[in-house]
Amino acid sequence: MKTIKIAGVPEHFNLPWHLCIENGEFESVGIDLQWTDVPEGTGKMCQMLRDGETDIAVILTEGIIKDINAGNASKIVQVYVESPLVWGIHVDAKSNYYNLEDLENKKVAISRLGSGSQLMAYVNANNQKWNTENLEFEIINTIDGAIESLAKRESDYFMWEKFMTKPLVDKGTFRKIADCPTPWPCFVIAVRDEVLKKHPNTIAQILEIINITTQDFKEIPSIDRTLAEKYNQKITDIQEWLSITEWSQSQLSIEMLNKIQNQLFALKIIEKKGTFAEIIKTI
Repeated sequence: MKTIKIAGVPEHFNLPWHLCIENGEFESVGIDLQWTDVPEGTGKMCQMLRDGETDIAVILTEGIIKDINAGNASKIVQVYVESPLVWGIHVDAKSNYYNLEDLENKKVAISRLGSGSQLMAYVNANNQKWNTENLEFEIINTIDGAIESLAKRESDYFMWEKFMTKPLVDKGTFRKIADCPTPWPCFVIAVRDEVLKKHPNTIAQILEIINITTQDFKEIPSIDRTLAEKYNQKITDIQEWLSITEWSQSQLSIEMLNKIQNQLFALKIIEKKGTFAEIIKTI
C-alpha cells in the first residue's frame, strides 16, 4: 500500500475526492490516499507542498502558478474544475458599504499572503480601474477570522467563493456587494516534483480514479441533497452552483497558461513568466 498525502479546501468542489476515498476506490489499487482539509486555502497549501506536508494539492490555478514561478518545486498535472470560481465581495452587514465604488482604497481581509483572496483582490481592483498599488491587506487565516475582522472594522471587505459564504449572507453576518468570477479555470491538481519522479504510475492511477468520478458526478442520485447537507447549504443554492460548475479531466493548455501568466504579470503579481515545462507536467 502506497501512502500519498493530499490537501484541499473543505468545500463542495472536493466532494468527489471524499466519495472515492469512502468507497475504497484508491485502496482497491493499493493507494492509501490521506486527505487533509485546509480551510486557510491556497497560500497554506503552497507552503505545505514546499515543506513536503502534502504530496498533492487541489488548489487555485492562479495561486499555484504564482508559487511555482517563485520556486515551489511542484507541477500542475491537470485542471480539476474547468469553470471559473465566482468570488463574492463581502462586507460586514452593519457597515456603511453598499456599492463596489465604496471599497476603493479600503482594506481587504485575506486568508494568507499569496492566497486566492489576495490575488483576486488585485483582479477586482484592476476590473474597477482602481490603483492596485493602494491595496492594503489584513491577514485573517479563515472565514471565522474574516467575520471577526470585518465586525471589528480591522478590515473592510473580504472575497471568498460566494456559495460557501452564502449562509453567512443569509444569516445577516455579511452583506454581498458584488460577484467577481475568475477569468480562468479555477482549480488544478498540483503534485510535488519529488513525488512525480518517484511515483508517476501512482499519480496516474489517482487521476484516472478521480476523473471517472467527476465525469459523472452530477448524475449521482440526490447529489444536490448530499451536498446541501454536508456543506450547510440551501438546496436551491447548491442546484445553482451545480448548474455553473464543470469539472475537467484535461491538462491546462499552453494558451490558457499564457493568458493567466500575462494577466498576473500585468498586475505585478508575478515578476517573471515560467515556461510550459516549468509549470505543467502531463502524466
